[in-house]
Amino acid sequence: MHSILGAVNKLIGGNKLSILIYHQVLEQFDPMRPYEVTADIFNWHMQLISKHFSPISLSEAADHIKNNTLPKRAICVTFDDGYLNNLTVAQPILAKYKIPATVYVATAFTEGADMWNDRVLDLFKDANLTSLIIENKSVLLGDWDNRNRLAEEQLMRLKYLSIEERLAGVQQLYDDNNLPDPTPRMMNAQQIKQLSETGVEIGGHTVNHPILKVLSKELQFEEINRCKAQLEGWTGKAVKHFAYPNGSYGKDLTDETVQLVKDAGYETAVVTDWGTSSYGDDLHRLKRFTPWDTSPLKFHARLLKSRL
Repeated sequence: MHSILGAVNKLIGGNKLSILIYHQVLEQFDPMRPYEVTADIFNWHMQLISKHFSPISLSEAADHIKNNTLPKRAICVTFDDGYLNNLTVAQPILAKYKIPATVYVATAFTEGADMWNDRVLDLFKDANLTSLIIENKSVLLGDWDNRNRLAEEQLMRLKYLSIEERLAGVQQLYDDNNLPDPTPRMMNAQQIKQLSETGVEIGGHTVNHPILKVLSKELQFEEINRCKAQLEGWTGKAVKHFAYPNGSYGKDLTDETVQLVKDAGYETAVVTDWGTSSYGDDLHRLKRFTPWDTSPLKFHARLLKSRL
């Protein structure tokens, strides 16, 4: 069946670039993060990509798009946020299959603080807890499906607040329940440099991972430019690529945001709107695809469908 899908891919795959979005690659399945791939799943993802597609770096892809020279079945692998397991779990698998990658880092989380959304998810992860105080009410947690539903409600409540209000809201949840933070899961500056030295491209993802659309132009400028300066200081390399937090064009970013990213000197930027990119497309609004399937055939078929 893969050979048939591969043949179809050869017919439809020319002059289009697929960009995959990952966040974490987990050593073991996490019931509060059922959408994150495990090392086993990521391994066969990369094995399939190496066999049936043409993996290239984002820098190579940008040059090909500008020059209308994209190879057939071109694909890029990207990671958002800057998790430590991108270095410890994902990078050895990428190296095994000789697949380039880009990791977009939100720089505020390099000194021991987890991202706000992970802190929320971890509140609901302790199987020994049967209830939590949420907005001054005691809420029963129940099974994993209910815990995920409750966590999603809190994520949506907090997501579009200002940076300060969002962080305060998360901290209030921890204070109300008298719970400590879990072990940090993000890379520090030294680990980011280590990952860069393996050949993985490091990209910007703002400082605090805000929804840029809700910020003033001045605050957007600060988030976009300070992130770039920090990463270049840590890696000693130019940071050429950017990922908009959350990343839905129109909902999470505007044309003003796109122009600020261009003015900051980023050569490319990616959104989370699904699709492919090709010659003539805006390099600062490259589309991406989230590969959630846990079956190789479904993964292969869905990836082909995204290229139609």
